[in-house]
Amino acid sequence: MILNFVIKHKIKLIGTMLGGIAGFLYYYFIGCANGSCMIASNPLVSVPYFAFLGYLITGIIKK
Repeated sequence: MILNFVIKHKIKLIGTMLGGIAGFLYYYFIGCANGSCMIASNPLVSVPYFAFLGYLITGIIKK
């Protein structure tokens, strides 16, 4: 059952994972030092935000 889900949605799952990785890299290399940036100052915010963007982008590309 889970394997069928993964096979059916593999493009969106890959996009979500790549978005999460991009979010962490954005936090690590570009993030704010003083904490004033809402997204870039905390990896617990930037990773899910970019993962969601990756999901949305792959949803657009797949269609």
